[in-house]
Amino acid sequence: MNSISLLAMGLMLGQAAPKPATDEVNLRVHSILDFVTKGGPTMLAIVACSLVALAVIVERLVMLRWRNVISPGLLAGLSAVAGDREKALAFCKLDGSPAASLLSAAIRRRGESRDAIEKSVEEAGRRETVRLRHRMRVLGALPQVSTMLGLLGTIFGMIKTFQAVAASGQALGKTEMLAKGIFEAWTNTAAGLIVAIPVLIAYHALLGRIDMLVVELDRVAVDFVEEEDGRSKAARNPIVEPRANDAPLAQGQPALA
Repeated sequence: MNSISLLAMGLMLGQAAPKPATDEVNLRVHSILDFVTKGGPTMLAIVACSLVALAVIVERLVMLRWRNVISPGLLAGLSAVAGDREKALAFCKLDGSPAASLLSAAIRRRGESRDAIEKSVEEAGRRETVRLRHRMRVLGALPQVSTMLGLLGTIFGMIKTFQAVAASGQALGKTEMLAKGIFEAWTNTAAGLIVAIPVLIAYHALLGRIDMLVVELDRVAVDFVEEEDGRSKAARNPIVEPRANDAPLAQGQPALA
């Protein structure tokens, strides 16, 4: 009698034991591509945001290198052709760096007042600052966009979950029927944050580098303007040296007319 009872209990437990859910096995992530494809359609948009951000970051890192903003031989080359205005302008045009653009603005105003030179350099500085900040607006918007896309994917995943509950009255007792929607929801949230956090850090790091370069450009421009102003004053008021054969007048001796 006891053996029969044990056998019956074993059969009941075998029937009640949960079967391995095929959906749970299918939701296992084996690669990044698998992670993207199982995350739903919004995952593709998040991946596109990450690729755009990577391209902008690499491009800005290359363009904001010190030698690309302030050429190492710029000041030495200008000193060699300082007396020839046309050669100095040609040298700046050939250099093509933001620092060369600022200095060429000062060279074009050579011979004018210092206020005119400073105003021309200031306008050129504003233009070069815009060039240095090129595509930074796009990079600054991508963290917010990727986070919002992750939230949108989360909402879509929860909608699928509630659709599964509505389609089957027994869905609340079977987690495998809800797992796909929940998986998609939290996958999109995680992906949006994974893209947003590093991009936000890179954005502020690049802004800091741009600010440092703008300060250095201002220093180079101020030094060059002062040098140009001194050269202009020397040209307007040349120093006349006494001739060697001019002997000093003795005390009390009248000067000859």
